[in-house]
This record gives sequence, C-alpha cells and structure tokens, in this order.
Amino acid sequence: HVQLVESGGGSVEAGGSLRLSCEVIGLVDSPRCMGWFRQTQGNEREGVAAIENEGSIAYAENVKGRFTISRDNAKNTLYLQMNSLKPEDTAVYYCAAQRSYLTAAQALGVMTYYGMDYRGKGTQVTVS
Repeated sequence: HVQLVESGGGSVEAGGSLRLSCEVIGLVDSPRCMGWFRQTQGNEREGVAAIENEGSIAYAENVKGRFTISRDNAKNTLYLQMNSLKPEDTAVYYCAAQRSYLTAAQALGVMTYYGMDYRGKGTQVTVS
C-alpha cells in the first residue's frame, strides 16, 4: 500500500518562507515524476511545480523565482521550498507521484493531478 505523506505546512506572514516535504512510503522504485499541487476553496487543484526522476523541472508562472522543488530519491522524499510567500499562496498543498512516463511540464497540465498514480492528503499553508 503506497502512501504519500505531506508535512511542513503552517501559518506565516507575507514575505516569509516554508518548506514542504512529501515522503513516499511503500514504493520500491522512485516515481518517474512527482509534483506539488494546490487548491483553494471553490477552485480546481492547480499545478505548482513538478520534477522528473532525472531532474527536469517545471514551475507554474506565478511561483517562478520564489519556489524551488527538489527530490531526494534515496529518501523517496519530495520537497518544496517556498520563499517570498504571498497571501494568494494560501491553499492546501498536495503532492502526487506518477510511476509511468510523465514530463514535468505535462504534470502541471489542467486536471493531470487527478490521473496521477498516487496522491497525498494535503497540508495547509496560510499566508497573512
């Protein structure tokens, strides 16, 4: 049974930083692609950043230059360093993983999240 467990969310003032982590439990091989997604009330889950197993990365335009995605395949853990946070970054953040081929850019596509192999339960980020 594969689980994705997010952590690191919380409340922070505008301009502050948070680091999210997502541990993949129960999967022997590293997923081909992993990503961070977020959802605010009344909106669809949107792609924030994604990273392929070999390192290719894609970011949503509204987080470029502020967020950094990384992964540690040895620890089967995905990270999202979020700097210069804004109130509009307030959302529940989810991680997701895909075992089969998926590019980072494709992972950020509309509705792609819902078709990914594994999805976490989310962690709340609040920026005031």
